[in-house]
Amino acid sequence: MNNPILLQNLRNVPDFPIKGIQFKDVTTLFKNPECLRIMVDELYELYKDKGITKVVGIESRGFVIGAALALRLGAGFIMCRKPGKLPAETKRASYMKEYGKDTIEIHADAITEDDVVLLHDDLLATGGSMKAAYGLVKEFHPRKVFINFLIELTIEGLNGRAVFDDETEITTLIRI
Repeated sequence: MNNPILLQNLRNVPDFPIKGIQFKDVTTLFKNPECLRIMVDELYELYKDKGITKVVGIESRGFVIGAALALRLGAGFIMCRKPGKLPAETKRASYMKEYGKDTIEIHADAITEDDVVLLHDDLLATGGSMKAAYGLVKEFHPRKVFINFLIELTIEGLNGRAVFDDETEITTLIRI
């Protein structure tokens, strides 16, 4: 899709959080009302006919658009968080990311077998955090799971799509 307005407003932060990483800062998209509208509108058009009943946002940037999209789709919103942030019983998964190891959790009663789930996060790089979230969601045996990112990095060596099977439907708004 690569909307030019989104591309113009996306900030690149060199050497964050560690030297050598070119961090794509989506907060510049969130603070701009036109960009916010464009992202929610484009995602709504992609998913309005998919029967989505739950949107799962990955901590923390996945919460912003995930919650707005859930509202627009008439779906519930589920937070996938770092350990110790959710107050009730959780399921958890650990994963490796491009600059370290992390763990995520989701409430044990968040999803049912009747749900159609959209997993949403800001960025696809190596795919580690989304693969972990996808595994957690699949433990609930929902009817269908879709995956979406605002940005997909297509830089050689990352290839985050490769960690998912060919049957997994993945969409992105921006490919860099």
